Amino acid sequence: MSGSAANGIPAGPLGGGALVVVGDVVTDVVAVHAEPLAPATDTAARIRILPGGAGANAACWAARADPVAGHGAAEVRLLARVGEEWAGWHERALAAAGVRAHLVVDPVEPTGAVVALVDKAAERTFLTDSGAALRLCPADWDPALLDGAAHLHLSGYLYFAESSRELAALALGSARARGVPVSVDPASAGFLATVGVKRFLAAADGASVLLPNEDEARLLAGREDVAAAAAALSRRFPLVVVTRGAAGALVAERGAVTAEVPGEPARAVDSTGAGDAFTGGFLAARLAGAPPVAAARAGCRAGALAVARLGGRPV
Repeated sequence: MSGSAANGIPAGPLGGGALVVVGDVVTDVVAVHAEPLAPATDTAARIRILPGGAGANAACWAARADPVAGHGAAEVRLLARVGEEWAGWHERALAAAGVRAHLVVDPVEPTGAVVALVDKAAERTFLTDSGAALRLCPADWDPALLDGAAHLHLSGYLYFAESSRELAALALGSARARGVPVSVDPASAGFLATVGVKRFLAAADGASVLLPNEDEARLLAGREDVAAAAAALSRRFPLVVVTRGAAGALVAERGAVTAEVPGEPARAVDSTGAGDAFTGGFLAARLAGAPPVAAARAGCRAGALAVARLGGRPV
């Protein structure tokens, strides 16, 4: 188990206390189609409208009891911004999942929305309208969110707009000042390429845990080999856990891959939110004192549960 630190903030076990998530709440329109999309005509699909958002999904999975360890995080708080028309629905969904939501209602933009097109292999393509989600700003931050907190998690989507990037910097700085460790999920290889790798890495400096998927790790490290990418990133962030879908996860610390964690078997229906589920399961396990490899196994269990159902949240 690592006791290394990012600028003095430990990457070791998190111990008790609340998990604070700052991120996005969106409305997911999930369309599962067994046949390829047919241009200019109809394609039969099963369509559902569900609560989503990378930050919100991770918070809900963190609050859920692990099927093996039998516990979720003791308390999960979420800061996000939504439009007025969906605010009540999202707040009720988060409360039902055991998350204490601090939702800022945006006076201008609607709640963010994502259309997830899911093919017969359970792979998804996203059409994203960020709406109010990325309009989080420093004025939305309340230092009291960190009272009694053991860990702060930042959704990478925060880094893709100026105001939410400023909010992420403020939250990260506030956490470090209190000695609260911080994790970051890079969120989207496509958006990372747009905002720029150097800008993202500079903004995430000070985080002690990075949770990219394979594509994000390769892009951020500039390495094609995912193990080499994980090792390189762990020279900058003390603990790096790269999710690999059905293949599991890689754990890297202090410049080397220290473990390959196999995936959990699952009958995949929809991969939407699988990475968010991994993040939630991983962080809940760390809050309970699990070392990185055991926490990665918990993340893989959550991810396997996630792909077996529609949408990105636990039932």
